[in-house]
Amino acid sequence: MEATKHRHLTCRICDFSGDSPVYTVREMMYGLRDEFRYFQCAKCQCLQILEFPSDMSPYYPKNYYSLTQNPESLYSKPLLARWARRSRNSCSVLGEGIWGRLIRLFYPESRDIASLSRLNLTRKKRIVDVGCGIGVLLYYLKEAGFENVLGVEPHIDADIKYPNDLTIKKTRVHELVEEQDIIMFHHSFEHLRNPIETLDAVFRLIPSGGICMIRIPLVSSEAWRKYGTHWVQLDAPRHFFLYSIESLKILAGKTKFKIKEIIYDSNEYQFYGSQQILEDIPVLAENSYARNPAKSIFSKAKIKEYKKMAQELNSSSQGDQASVYMVKE
Repeated sequence: MEATKHRHLTCRICDFSGDSPVYTVREMMYGLRDEFRYFQCAKCQCLQILEFPSDMSPYYPKNYYSLTQNPESLYSKPLLARWARRSRNSCSVLGEGIWGRLIRLFYPESRDIASLSRLNLTRKKRIVDVGCGIGVLLYYLKEAGFENVLGVEPHIDADIKYPNDLTIKKTRVHELVEEQDIIMFHHSFEHLRNPIETLDAVFRLIPSGGICMIRIPLVSSEAWRKYGTHWVQLDAPRHFFLYSIESLKILAGKTKFKIKEIIYDSNEYQFYGSQQILEDIPVLAENSYARNPAKSIFSKAKIKEYKKMAQELNSSSQGDQASVYMVKE
């Protein structure tokens, strides 16, 4: 992992100014291979893009994954499958339902659904998902009976209104005015240019005891140490900030939040994705495991090994992503 030194770079999180290592990272989701420079703060270890690109549109094409999943296609499933999904998700989030517990044993919920179980939710809680794409997670919550959910997504063409009354607004969280109980970012916070300004807006919107949940990649991880600039979660240039635990603590302190809990939830992607980039295979290539496992360079045994490694790293707080729960006291 080669780096050059730059003098007097100022961290956007902790304001430390000094010499910092600078790394060159390529765009490897689509295989554009454009190069971008990132520097790592010598104090808080936050890795951040050196210069924000003037035009991000080439890196968020119309087929960007969070903007193309169609929640309404969920209702093309048979009635029994929809009932099973609703029962499972209700059990995961609210802890209710015997059938849901049984279904979870065979068909576990997604990590984004699982992360909600620590929020002490009720179906009447006011929930906002920031950077939600076209709202698949919120659609699941609506399906499970949650009444007050709202999506915020600046990259859609216009507001979306689904038949089940779910709304996704083309806006930013800064422009919301109504009080909310829970504001969450599922792998969207690292895409934001102004994290302190954003958390200030969240703090304004939620009451005392309200929670901001951020699911996010972590540079303070074994994957960064092992793979360096080939680490798949760098995702240049879409990820402007790759936070460390220390930088998240500083960010919380600056915005008057308190970190209540950090739950590591990394998976095998940190290994197969990074290994592919080492082999110059983009994340969305035809022979990428994420797109076509049968054509990938990995055996089933290798993926199983990666899953076990991810579990071990999570248990030792060294996984490359986590759910961070911040409370307004």
